[in-house]
Amino acid sequence: MENLDQLLDLEKGAVVLSKPISPFTRGAQLAPQGFTLIELLVTIALLSLLMSLALPSFTTWIRNTQVRTVAEALQNGVRVAQAEAVRRNRQVVFSLTNAQPALGAAAVASGKSWSIQTVAQFSDTAAEFIQGGAFAELSSGVLISGPVAICFNSSGRLVSKDSDTKTGVPGATCDTNGVRYDVSTSGSDRALRVTVAFGGQVRLCDPKRALSDHPDGCPA
Repeated sequence: MENLDQLLDLEKGAVVLSKPISPFTRGAQLAPQGFTLIELLVTIALLSLLMSLALPSFTTWIRNTQVRTVAEALQNGVRVAQAEAVRRNRQVVFSLTNAQPALGAAAVASGKSWSIQTVAQFSDTAAEFIQGGAFAELSSGVLISGPVAICFNSSGRLVSKDSDTKTGVPGATCDTNGVRYDVSTSGSDRALRVTVAFGGQVRLCDPKRALSDHPDGCPA
């Protein structure tokens, strides 16, 4: 009888010992304790390396975007001048300036703003200010290389004015040969160009590409 009781006690102990561990207990035992200092330093070092590799490309992209923004604003301004010349049946002058765009604002090379006004052709037809804008508001540091002014006749074609007394804009003369504006900035790997043909065609193109090979290229 005593042996039987001992045997039952052993069986009960085996049942207790073989009881499975609760999932909650196991999760508590295996719960992560957080990052070590070495793991945190390695993570920061990797993030710093990735940022240093991406920063030059991101900066170049920003500069390229600034160049395109100014080039498109310049193209739109030239097209407004051409359209107003046709609409008003008047000669119109488009000029670059560093002054506030207004009637008679002095024209300068690489101006930070642009101004459009009509040309006084007759004694009873005074010049009128049409429209203006500032490139600096879009992207500072972008350089525009090209003529200080261009003139359109009532047919939307380029017309020559050999003195500022004829354009009505101080410092502005107009030519019809090879009119183009190059737009660039430091840190950009893609300059753009706005060309104006004698017949009045206005194009925005990439000077690194030829028009014969690429639709966005510039004419030779």
